[in-house]
Amino acid sequence: MAEHEPAKYPWGDSRRFNSSALYFRKRFGTRVQKLSVNAGFSCPNRDGTKGTGGCTYCNNSAFNPSYCKPEKPVATQLEEGIAFHRRRYRRASAYLAYFQAFSNTHAPLAALKRIYAEALAFPEVAGIVIGTRPDCIDDEKLDYLGELSYKHYVAVEYGIESCSDKTLERINRRHTFAEAAEAVRKTAMRGISTGAHFIFGLPGETRNGMMTHAHIISQLPLATVKFHQLQIIKGTAMEREYLGNPLDFVTFTCDRYAGFIIEFLEKLNPEIAVERLTGEVPPRFLSAEPWSGMRADQIAAMIENRMEQLDTWQGRLFSK
Repeated sequence: MAEHEPAKYPWGDSRRFNSSALYFRKRFGTRVQKLSVNAGFSCPNRDGTKGTGGCTYCNNSAFNPSYCKPEKPVATQLEEGIAFHRRRYRRASAYLAYFQAFSNTHAPLAALKRIYAEALAFPEVAGIVIGTRPDCIDDEKLDYLGELSYKHYVAVEYGIESCSDKTLERINRRHTFAEAAEAVRKTAMRGISTGAHFIFGLPGETRNGMMTHAHIISQLPLATVKFHQLQIIKGTAMEREYLGNPLDFVTFTCDRYAGFIIEFLEKLNPEIAVERLTGEVPPRFLSAEPWSGMRADQIAAMIENRMEQLDTWQGRLFSK
């Protein structure tokens, strides 16, 4: 699109969906890069607070970068992360400390303040992104994060995974969708950038059932979302479940998933920025073969190309 032409879509550029790249450019005026940090947190359904065993699909090692070791200080992880990304990308001029592994509000407030302060004191860090669960937050922690957001960029990303309570129970999430929706609302009302993560293809769900989630998600005050197809990870309870009854899963080929996610995006609120369309873990962790060896960015480009061919875009069929 020529520079003098007006943006075609409501979010302000010509891409077919409201991208997180644009979202962050609007917030920071430049490209930013997330740096994963493992601060040694656990989860309430792992440490016995609510249960043990964790979510049935989960193996944190599958998505945690090698430089993220909880025995390393936060500042060391950030330093190594910046060095890694400068070698690989060389494009970011600002960084966000991304507390990714496990539930990063599952600790007393005093401990959280110390850990977040260490990250925000790092010179090149422009803000923090906190991955957590809806049942690991409370008003006291949210009030603190709300105050922190006056001085720094603060985002909270909730793992919600499904809008179905039946599914959440089956995958051992140990919280309801109503609890998740309430956590999202309480977070957003304090002016904190609020995100959520969802998985498509969980056991017992159907394509039509998952498609109805677009309307439900669209009603939440979310700034960002992440979507990905279910990936069966070696050694997880879900791998055993899948091997025992694969017909109870919606198994997406790359082509089928592209068709599904495009239809989903058409129904999704165009004000919500999409951070991720697909998931990607190292092939050595996968119980099944990856999609033809394609990387997540290649699949995203393929999805965008197909949206252009279909002349469709995020929110085209959205209705409040």
